[in-house]
Parts: sequence; structure tokens; C-alpha cells
Amino acid sequence: QVQLVESGGGSVQAGGSLSLSCTVSGDMRCSYDMSWYRHVQGKAREFVASISQAGATNYADSVKGRFTISQEQDDAKNTVYLRMDSLKSEDTGTYYCQRRRSRIFGSLCIDPLSDNWGQGTQVTVS
Repeated sequence: QVQLVESGGGSVQAGGSLSLSCTVSGDMRCSYDMSWYRHVQGKAREFVASISQAGATNYADSVKGRFTISQEQDDAKNTVYLRMDSLKSEDTGTYYCQRRRSRIFGSLCIDPLSDNWGQGTQVTVS
């Protein structure tokens, strides 16, 4: 069983900063990567940033240079952070943490990937 617990978020004025965190606990085998997505009512869920087990990062063009994703890992849990600077009104939305893992096959990690999601945390930029 895997559990994702998000924290952070809130309301901030444009130009301000916020930080989000997401702690994943439970079966940590075959973890693949961690990501942040955001959703605005009436629009599709949008990719924000991701970080692989090895620490490779990827960002949506709209947040490059403003957001930073990082993580802390141990055998029991993984915590991923999203530092958001120079926030804009268009960054408003519900932010969701996603964890992807490979399929466990004995001692191997194989395709396909599956995912788990956090409950979401609201970010409002005015």
C-alpha cells in the first residue's frame, strides 16, 4: 500500500513564493519518478515538474526558471518538494503529487508503469 500526503499551498500575491511538499510512504520498491501536476476547473490537468529516482528534473515551459523540484529519499519514504517563486495568477490551481512505479516482478522492476496520486492542495495567486 502506498500513501501520498501533500502539504503546503495557500494564498499569495503575484510575485510571491510558496512551497509544496509530498511524502510518499509504504512500498517504495520500483519507484520510477515523482511529479507535480495542477488542475484548473474546466481545463485538463497540466504537467508542472518531475524528478526521477536519479534526480533528473523536467519542467513545463510555463514554470521554467521559477519553480524548483527536489526530493529527499530513504528506504521508507520519499518526500518531493516544489518551490514556487515569482508566482503569477495563472499558477493558480489545485496541485497534485504523482508517484509512478514500475511493476514488481520478483526482484525485477518491469513495465508497465502505474501511478498513485495525492489528494491535492490549493494554490491561489492574486
